[in-house]
Amino acid sequence: MNVDNTMPAMQGHMDLNPLFFGLEECMPGHTWGPGLRDAYILHYIHSGRGVFRTSEAVYELGAGQGFVILPDTLVHYSADSADPWTYSWIGFKGLNAKPLLQRAHITSGRPVFTERAGSCFSGFYRELEASRDARGSDVLSQSILYRILADLISCSPETEDIRPQHSREAYIRKSIEYIESSYSQKVSVLDIARSVGLDRTYLSGLFKEQFGVSLQTFLLEYRMNRAAVLLRNPELSVSDISRSVGYNDPFLFSKMFKKMMGLSPRTYREERR
Repeated sequence: MNVDNTMPAMQGHMDLNPLFFGLEECMPGHTWGPGLRDAYILHYIHSGRGVFRTSEAVYELGAGQGFVILPDTLVHYSADSADPWTYSWIGFKGLNAKPLLQRAHITSGRPVFTERAGSCFSGFYRELEASRDARGSDVLSQSILYRILADLISCSPETEDIRPQHSREAYIRKSIEYIESSYSQKVSVLDIARSVGLDRTYLSGLFKEQFGVSLQTFLLEYRMNRAAVLLRNPELSVSDISRSVGYNDPFLFSKMFKKMMGLSPRTYREERR
């Protein structure tokens, strides 16, 4: 049995975004790979046994254990021929994905884990399946993913959390935290760069490498995504929303929104009613 589901779209959620989940009762010798994936995919083994291979090591795993596929990492995994495994999985992306996995000590050199008593691993598939028809299903599925990663951290080796303070990821994360808290004000690229202690050209280059867009464009996209969410509230006028995302001039806001979204704010609101 193979059950694979796509998550509801989560517009504007760049921090941690669940993409898909599933459950599979593998046939003896069932295999995948060698191949690459473009997202993080956590697998939890409910029963049976199998082998997970990376370019660095081979892991023989069984019930109560799991493995995490890292993006653009060559992997190969196969079910045992006598006692094939049954596993569930969840795929995700987001700026917080890598730092949270680092805190759980999940790396290319250690992509496996063993659950501890009381974790949610064995039940996350059922929870995600039940959340599909709930109001706010996108928010609920994200909360389940955060809990999965919290349990992953709790079952990691009891050493100090890996929290790089001066890595590129740390600078990007701190910049986005600043944007999240200040986007409704009149902030500039220079303000963001000063907040993390970097030259604005260098910081913009980091964003270009990470996201394919400059810091200026990233800030604009963030504001317009927030505006798109606010437009779902009929009690807010376009001018209210303009001020709420850092634009005192509603005409400039409407121009930038149409540039990013392809529709004016009013048309966008009408089409999503």
